[in-house]
Amino acid sequence: MKTTAIMFVTLATLLLIQTAPLTEAACVVTELTPCLTAITTGGKPSAACCSKLKEQQPCLCGYAKNPAFSQYVNSPNARKVLSACGVPIPKC
Repeated sequence: MKTTAIMFVTLATLLLIQTAPLTEAACVVTELTPCLTAITTGGKPSAACCSKLKEQQPCLCGYAKNPAFSQYVNSPNARKVLSACGVPIPKC
């Protein structure tokens, strides 16, 4: 009985360790829709924009390298938005 309990705890721990990366944000550029107005006009970013930028921060280099999104990510206004949100400008 004690061996079974130890095996169950070990198995549960291993499953939790393996599934932990699944909780990270996926790189979905449409998640940054709240930032579009601020990036295109140079206006102040909303709280929703800043929250999404922080969630998507690991994805920013990928967006910057994608020709479809690079003009937005690499623009001076995007740098202003990143700065206003306290998100470091990615060095890709």
